Amino acid sequence: MTVIEGSVALVTGGRRGIGRAFVEELLRRGARKVYATARTPDTETDGRIEVLPLDVTDDASVAALARHARDVDLVFNNAGVLHPAPLLTTDLALVRDTFETNVLGPLRIARAFAPVLAARGGGALIDIHSLLSWGSGAGAYGASKAALWSLTNSLRLELAAQGTQVVGVHLGFADTEMVAAVPVTKLAVADVARAVLDGVERGDTEVLVDDATRAVKAALSGPVEGLAVALRR
Repeated sequence: MTVIEGSVALVTGGRRGIGRAFVEELLRRGARKVYATARTPDTETDGRIEVLPLDVTDDASVAALARHARDVDLVFNNAGVLHPAPLLTTDLALVRDTFETNVLGPLRIARAFAPVLAARGGGALIDIHSLLSWGSGAGAYGASKAALWSLTNSLRLELAAQGTQVVGVHLGFADTEMVAAVPVTKLAVADVARAVLDGVERGDTEVLVDDATRAVKAALSGPVEGLAVALRR
C-alpha cells in the first residue's frame, strides 16, 4: 500500500487529459508536491505543481528530469502517442515512433527513477496501459501497449526487492484530445484518476478501470478471434 498524503509525485504528460486529472486528484488526496511534465512546459500558478520539460524518447531529457526530481515517491508513466494505423501499411517510421514513446519511454523513466524510489523507501511506479493491451485491431498503438504490459510485469519482479509497488492500469477510451475523433463512449478523466489512485492506495498491482476492460481481460482465456476490438460503432 502506498500513502499519497504528504507524498511527492511525478506525472509524465501531466498537463492535459488523464495526466492533468492525475495531478488534480493527487493534490486532492494530500500530495505535497507534483511534478507535471510536458514537451513544451507552460506556466502554473499553483505552488504545489512544478511543470518540467520532458521528451520521453530522449535519454538526456529523462536523465535531466531524474537529476532534478530527487524527492519523488510516486511515478506515473502516462505520456504516450496514439497511432492505430494498420501494421502492414503504416510507414515503419511511425511504428518506431510509437514504440519509442509508448514502450521505451516508460522504460527510460523506470530505469532513471528506480534509484530515486529506492532511496525514498520504495514508493510506486504506475504504468498506463489500455484495454488494447489485450485487444486486437489497433495497429501500432495496440502492439505498443501490449509490449508495455509485458514490460510492467517484468519491472514488478525486478523492483520487488526495493519495495516498489508497480501498478499496471488498463482502461478503455477516456475523454481526452488524443481520442476526440474516435466515435466511442468515453470515460470521464476524473473517474479514471479516482479509480487508479484508489488502487494505488489499496496496494493493487493491477487496476481495471471500466467494465469494457474487464470484459476484454476475461476473453483472454478464449479464442484469439474473440479479442478483436471495434474502434467504430
